Amino acid sequence: MPALEWLHVDGDRLADERGRTVVLRGVGLGGWMNMENFITGYPGSEREIRRLLRAAMGEAAYDAFFDTFLTAFFDEADARHLASLGLNSVRIPVNYRHFEDDDRPMAWKEDGFAALDRVITLLARHGIYSIIDLHALPGAQNQHWHSDNPTHRAEFWTHRHFQDRVVALWEQLAERYRDRPEVAGYNPVNEPSESTGEVLLAFYERLERAIRAIDPRHVLFLDGNRYSTDFSLFARRAEPLPNTVYTAHDYALPGIMGASAYPGVTRGEYVDRSVVEQTFLRRTAYMRETGTPVWIGEFGPVYPADRAQDGWRLALLSDQLEIYREHGASWSLWTYKDIGLQGLVHAAPDSPYLERIRPALEQKARLGVDSWGGSDAGVRDVLDPIEALFEREFPDYAPYPWGHRPHIAVLVRHILLAEPLAERFAALFEGISVEEAVEAARSFRFDRSVERTALSAVLRAHLLDRPPVGP
Repeated sequence: MPALEWLHVDGDRLADERGRTVVLRGVGLGGWMNMENFITGYPGSEREIRRLLRAAMGEAAYDAFFDTFLTAFFDEADARHLASLGLNSVRIPVNYRHFEDDDRPMAWKEDGFAALDRVITLLARHGIYSIIDLHALPGAQNQHWHSDNPTHRAEFWTHRHFQDRVVALWEQLAERYRDRPEVAGYNPVNEPSESTGEVLLAFYERLERAIRAIDPRHVLFLDGNRYSTDFSLFARRAEPLPNTVYTAHDYALPGIMGASAYPGVTRGEYVDRSVVEQTFLRRTAYMRETGTPVWIGEFGPVYPADRAQDGWRLALLSDQLEIYREHGASWSLWTYKDIGLQGLVHAAPDSPYLERIRPALEQKARLGVDSWGGSDAGVRDVLDPIEALFEREFPDYAPYPWGHRPHIAVLVRHILLAEPLAERFAALFEGISVEEAVEAARSFRFDRSVERTALSAVLRAHLLDRPPVGP
């Protein structure tokens, strides 16, 4: 496989060293170095479930499980599979906890860097670029579980100490990868959510200076505010930052809400391809106004247990891929591997891991504990009176970022109910042996996983007759 060339921003496109246009078409590696509850099945936040599992499993079994998991979740066979689909990039979400501990900030953990480097190296061996994505920051950069946030507050933006630690971590990453062209670039903050925008803008400018002092060559991929959907704050700058791609996330509502058809009605609005395209154009208006490249850092439908829905969900995905191609946008589909909701491949239903956690999965589904892909139908008797109370007593209450109803859902479903359920989840691992822990983690190996073949077929049809590097 020829060596991957350096990428850089050239006007509204990414280009390689020979000036050829490069469109990044890839997938996110969610659930690996940043675990998420719907991806690997636990309730709540990664921080809390790791604490509970360590206590339930004991140190030896805990270490055996997570050490095995890091290799089993993504290895050579996974990289080979992604290359076979025609993909040329992987966005790698990482949690800061792999690189430092809260009680020893900036005392760097070599094991975390080694784990990241292993995957970057094997992806490059298969001709695939990596984008390093800091998905969970100390203090939490947004209000939800995927920033490893056990609360509903994004404290990162109010504590200079947390910001200093992230600058220091990116300085370490820039030093390690400054001479590695197989890294397409750095995605320093996933889905920030900062109510004023002023702190985010100042932090981005500080971070850009710190990274460029060490590594002036790699592309920066900067997410917009409000979960990478709002770019109004960047209009306050005279010019976009150099060698920078501003990245939008573009989840289409029929694919992630309780829709029953596409085209069809979602949240009282008829959604078809034209509406999906208009949403994309609205979210990427800043890039076209400034003549900078478009990269959709996350998008893609979920695939519920009702397989009858797969057809229209895959049609929605196909429409999005066509829209991105028509507008020259790079993209990263969310996500590669999980336990069955959204991944290109997933752990087998009869695997040791899923068999063990099945009681917790069933209770999670009943209570709607997971925000992503979950349903609140089983707890409407709890939510309805709370929502009615707020509408009666606090009709103008609209907490950032999404208003009072999603705020209530976070507090009740994703925190209050998730906390005791996390204890039940951990209890399922009490008494597990080291050997059983290793076998549970191996449930995520590629050769033990199930491919979502219809999804693979959509990607192959879209990609394999079109080379990832154009003239």
